[in-house]
Amino acid sequence: MTRRAERLNVVLDEEHALKLRRLAERTHMNPGTLARSMLTTAIEEADPDPRNITALLDGIDGAYERAWRGQAEARAGLGVPLDEL
Repeated sequence: MTRRAERLNVVLDEEHALKLRRLAERTHMNPGTLARSMLTTAIEEADPDPRNITALLDGIDGAYERAWRGQAEARAGLGVPLDEL
């Protein structure tokens, strides 16, 4: 069986980037490796029940507003087509 890897870029705010760097230093790991491991664990442990996903998304500060802003930007042609990423 062939494993297919997918690349995902995540942008952290300054506070979370600093926390990740500190954790990486304390564990003697590369920050990217630690982030990948933490994200993989979070995905594995996530409950796929839609009610829980909605609660998770509702807990992200400003997520609803950013989603609407992103949709408006896409409609205005300000986005980048997925095939150009």
